[in-house]
Amino acid sequence: MQFEEFVQSTKSNTPPANLPVYVESLWYDAKGNWDKAHHLIDSLSDKNSCWVHAYLHRKEGDTWNADYWYNRAGKKRPTTTLDEEWQAIAEALL
Repeated sequence: MQFEEFVQSTKSNTPPANLPVYVESLWYDAKGNWDKAHHLIDSLSDKNSCWVHAYLHRKEGDTWNADYWYNRAGKKRPTTTLDEEWQAIAEALL
């Protein structure tokens, strides 16, 4: 799936089938459902899920927790906007 298709899919009521869970988490975040997005990746420890987890905690305003998850993902907290980070993560993981 291309990024543009993914963004278009957020206009639907349900996520596309067969998305990796960390991409599905981004989908729910785009829909304004932070709790569902967080629930999907909260107990996962792979680097992609940790990256999304970090982004979600940054969005929440919990910098300490976000930095913990960025470290687990092998990433540094970006200085970009949240929208720019969401796009960068989505493009990298799709």
